Amino acid sequence: MFEGGDAVGDERSQPVAEVGRQFLLRSGMAFLNHGSFGACPQPVFAEYQRWQRRLEEQPVEFLGRRLDGLLAEARAPLAAYLGTSAEDVVFVPNATHGMNIVARSLALALEPRDEVLGTDHEYGAVERTWRFLCGQRGAHYRSQPVALPVTDAATVVEQVWAGVTARTRVIVVSHITSPTALALPVAEICRRARERGIITVVDGAHAPGQMDLALDALGADFYTGNLHKWVCSPKGAAFLYARRERQPMLEPLVVSWGWEAREPGPSVFQDLFGWIGTDDPAAYLSVPAAIAFQRAHDWDAVRAACHALAGEARERIAALTGLGQICPDGMAWWGQMCAAPLPQRDDLSAWELQGRLWEEYQVEVPLVEWQGWRLVRVSIQAYNTPGDVDRLLAGLTRLL
Repeated sequence: MFEGGDAVGDERSQPVAEVGRQFLLRSGMAFLNHGSFGACPQPVFAEYQRWQRRLEEQPVEFLGRRLDGLLAEARAPLAAYLGTSAEDVVFVPNATHGMNIVARSLALALEPRDEVLGTDHEYGAVERTWRFLCGQRGAHYRSQPVALPVTDAATVVEQVWAGVTARTRVIVVSHITSPTALALPVAEICRRARERGIITVVDGAHAPGQMDLALDALGADFYTGNLHKWVCSPKGAAFLYARRERQPMLEPLVVSWGWEAREPGPSVFQDLFGWIGTDDPAAYLSVPAAIAFQRAHDWDAVRAACHALAGEARERIAALTGLGQICPDGMAWWGQMCAAPLPQRDDLSAWELQGRLWEEYQVEVPLVEWQGWRLVRVSIQAYNTPGDVDRLLAGLTRLL
């Protein structure tokens, strides 16, 4: 078991930001995988539990008479945070759920031989969703290569656009990619698509909290993002955004009381997706507390400090392996999460290496096999310490 870099009083054992001490993660491990499921600070989790208790105290009053108003109150600060109107955002459990709403709705209009264009950097569940639905319609999902290393945004846009054909009806693109942790130039992709009459769907699973968003200005027709990751809300909180003129295209995955609503709300979009039946809305209602928590702790400074430590990790891994970086430095390309190449080892798979880092060093970090590359994806949040990076490097040095 690794023991270096964690001595009491060692400055490399101190969190990157003092607010990091308020997260609920257990001590004794190097948790470098915030990007997968996030982590929640104690005050936000306490708010989440408070909502759960209020629900249990009088379920009929809470769900039957008050929930619509409570959800509207929670959507307002979320919409302001995202740079849009509260009427154009609904809560969903996770970004995959939001993507399925859009994909299943748009697939109804696809004809045989129509095409949906994604990149080879897309999240596996998103690609599977579109391939599944295109297959049902006789349409085709195209996974357009965007080669590593990337060097400039214009080249990335051209590589994506090289996959557009006369049959392209939808472009699906990640704002921040899952396997490679790259921030893609989605605004320019959306602008070009609008000129061609192509619908754009952005997977923003990793973007909220890592970058400032202005969804109305971004230009995407549909955008879904997680709030339990980098916004640090409780698990089960995400959102779906739809441009006003595109909202009539969406159909619910679950038909409930919002269809032919007896008391219509502000829009059909809100009626269909605002509440679909008995569930626990506490994660949604806690989102304003997560946003307020970050604002109260100068999160721009926290993000900058996390980016700096991630940059240290990226450079130290490159020095260890002798391999080049997959993208330029700077927050235009990556924020608190970055991916660094590792050498291929026939006798040690990525999965085995990831397991040994955890078992022998208590380092939680994902390793990715992607298009012939082996990548380690390092996430840095306020609770991480320079000692966490030391521990990762110690494990990689010995195991590689």
